Amino acid sequence: MAPRPVGRVSRRIGAVQASATLAVDAKAKALKAAGEDVIGFGAGEPDFPTPGHIVEAAKRACSDPANHRYTPTAGLVELRQAIAAKTKRDSGYEVDPSQVVVTNGAKQAVAEAFATLLDPGDEVLVPSPYWTTYPEAIALAGGVPVVVGTDESTRFHVSASALEAACTPATKVILLVSPSNPTGAVATREEIAEIGRLAEERSLWVLTDEIYEHLVYSDNTFTSILQECPGLADRCVVVNGVAKTYAMTGWRVGWMVAPPDVASAAANLQSHVTSNVSNVSQAAALAALNGDLGAVEQMRSAFDRRRQVMHRMLSEMPGVSCVEPEGAFYAFPSVKDLLSRTLAGRKVSSTLELAEMAIEEAKVAVVPGEAFGAPGYLRLSYALGDDAMVEGLTRLTKLFASMA
Repeated sequence: MAPRPVGRVSRRIGAVQASATLAVDAKAKALKAAGEDVIGFGAGEPDFPTPGHIVEAAKRACSDPANHRYTPTAGLVELRQAIAAKTKRDSGYEVDPSQVVVTNGAKQAVAEAFATLLDPGDEVLVPSPYWTTYPEAIALAGGVPVVVGTDESTRFHVSASALEAACTPATKVILLVSPSNPTGAVATREEIAEIGRLAEERSLWVLTDEIYEHLVYSDNTFTSILQECPGLADRCVVVNGVAKTYAMTGWRVGWMVAPPDVASAAANLQSHVTSNVSNVSQAAALAALNGDLGAVEQMRSAFDRRRQVMHRMLSEMPGVSCVEPEGAFYAFPSVKDLLSRTLAGRKVSSTLELAEMAIEEAKVAVVPGEAFGAPGYLRLSYALGDDAMVEGLTRLTKLFASMA
């Protein structure tokens, strides 16, 4: 009997889609390295250097022999204590350090949270547009992402009623992301409270990603669901990290805050996957959390200035409309009116094609909405220098004006 054909890559891993945001960033960097004058709006990372006192703490940590060895999988005790204190300071609720698991970036925290919570067939309500990693992490854990759509008519805010309409007997988790990547939407206190009440009434879990909590603008305010709905404490996992707030994307330090049994299970999983996060990076994160927020406010102020310029320039582009971003550092304009037009003799039928032509014809890298479950839109990050941002937007204006 002939052996059953076996694929070289498992079906489970073969089904995982590459991160579109990282792919766009990699393409832009490759073109730059080849000498092309490319302006990239794709990367979701601050363009500022990590504050100096954090870097100095890492240098000192390098010289400490204690950091040359394995440390607890769930994180250095002093860092977990600092995260608990920071959670009380910024989010308004108390957690025990034992509820904290330090991870290799918030992306690992997302993956571990879903792997810990989901059994095959469990459904997760995922507001769309969504960050590219969420559906992949859910599917890898055996779960089923159930997309709940939003658009510019609601400023990309998801309502509790829309989430409730998508519930089935298989629903286990609501994914909550505010401020949002990719749209920049910031949920109001009332919206957060209504979602929390829905979760409590239906005994659902909430996974809330708070990585952009300090990047809110104008009259918008960040609200943590556990501050508004403390009764959810036993069915809520909070994901956060230092990457966006402190310009530390490359240091790879995130965390989850979870009920004790979930935190323990996630730490067990991590012990077999990566073990502890780099001790030097943990020391840097500790310095970040124990320092003041002065440098953070300077970066937030710069992002706010760029946000306003980008929104104005996008809104003035032919065939483009843009909801004003409320938080994070992304704009998410609609370019639906540009589709079916021609550019350089080619008909543009999708935002995938439009993004490809933008980098080919204008040397501007943007991320197509298809990556976020939202065809017809583009995501542009304003986490880049002011001059480069204006030049890139000027190029797009000329490009779109040339479309017939």
